[in-house]
Amino acid sequence: MMRWLITGAGGMLGRDLQRVLAEHGETEVAAATRADLDITDPARVREAVAGADVVLNAAAWTDVDGAETDEDAATAVNGHGARLLAAEAGKRLIHVSTDYVFDGAATAPYPEDTSHAPVNAYGRGKALGEAAVLGHGGYVVRTAWLYGEHGPNFVRTMLRLAADRDTLDVVDDQLGQPTWSYALAQLLVDLSHAAIDGRAAPGAYHGTAGGSVTWCGLARAVFIEAGLDPDRIRPTTSDRFPRPARRPAYSVLGHSRWSGTGVAPLPHWRTILTQAMPRLLR
Repeated sequence: MMRWLITGAGGMLGRDLQRVLAEHGETEVAAATRADLDITDPARVREAVAGADVVLNAAAWTDVDGAETDEDAATAVNGHGARLLAAEAGKRLIHVSTDYVFDGAATAPYPEDTSHAPVNAYGRGKALGEAAVLGHGGYVVRTAWLYGEHGPNFVRTMLRLAADRDTLDVVDDQLGQPTWSYALAQLLVDLSHAAIDGRAAPGAYHGTAGGSVTWCGLARAVFIEAGLDPDRIRPTTSDRFPRPARRPAYSVLGHSRWSGTGVAPLPHWRTILTQAMPRLLR
């Protein structure tokens, strides 16, 4: 029986990780919320990591726009906190990162070994954390466009707004891979077992759904799944919704590194959305 530590256990992904581990029959799980474990505290990190066989780091500063005005605070968590975990856990660490470490200027899916080129403060902090994890021999899993049952996210926002508005204007010039947090949690646990068994080498992996779609296309798919008229979703451009942090226009990640690990990459985003919707609608 392995001993697991989940950091950021109170968040959307952290809660799904607890569920997946329970479904796997894992009982030695320390689920540490932000109140339980401040990953920027070296002594607390050392103590928490000491008894764990696998550390799943879902702790993160996720306020992308807020990072623009408080980059030091965001980097303290996403960069230096990840470094502290990596220094203690080494190859036992599975660290969740983001497509925002790339610039969004590509026209084909980003390979796992693409060099960092973040365009905002959030991405810079996450890139710093990635470098530390990889430098200590750990595992980085980049994900993007997460949605799930717990906490605010785009899919839940679309369902909420559908009850209040006749039409919704949604940007149609950003391309990405909507990824269900529960499916990502399953992938992270599968990777952990592959790492322990020696089937998956340390390094960077991409934990996003297959295919790609715009935010507008995703919103229309959500409406279809909910039995609503997708024509209520109207395409628009990003300049209609200015944000403090620049968003990458192209956030499509490649999945070639899963080959040979015994772990299958996530299915197409549309397939996963259909699987997720019954939980999101209840």
